[in-house]
Amino acid sequence: MDQRGAPLDVIARSLRRERERAGLSLSETAKRAGIAKSTLSQLESGSGNPSVETLWALSVTLGVPFSRLVEPPTPTVRVIRAGEGPIVYSERADYAATLLASCPPNARRDIYLITAEPGSRRESDPHFPGVVEHVVLATGRARLGPTDEPVELGPGDYVAYPGDIPHIFEALEPGTAACMVSEHV
Repeated sequence: MDQRGAPLDVIARSLRRERERAGLSLSETAKRAGIAKSTLSQLESGSGNPSVETLWALSVTLGVPFSRLVEPPTPTVRVIRAGEGPIVYSERADYAATLLASCPPNARRDIYLITAEPGSRRESDPHFPGVVEHVVLATGRARLGPTDEPVELGPGDYVAYPGDIPHIFEALEPGTAACMVSEHV
């Protein structure tokens, strides 16, 4: 096998998965794609040498992007346990932001877990134009939002505010935690 090509086992599993998802038999899939049933059978068993044309015809027949047949699937469930994930700490406040989910291609948001302690407030400079921050307070109490007009939140409270102006996050009780979605519009 050409080491630069997609692994045959990935193609085999992907073809079988997508064909079964579409509810098609080997015969019907091969017929619709204009290939021999034996060719499709070989590909699904991990043998053969699929051409781009064959895989393209199969992706069209199965109604999936070409890449879905040649790349391993990515997990759809992602768990980050408390205390895990990349954490960034503030230099000026007892404040930490844990990145929970970065913005995937063609999406426009990042998700953070914020933990903060009373004593100093986190002052943020304006972000890119159009950024909106959405915050749901989980525990504790906090004053946050635009520097000139912060609001006080308790557990379960939600606020949205422009992130492209100066803004703050100030914990008012020990153990304050929040989920923040930074939306890039």
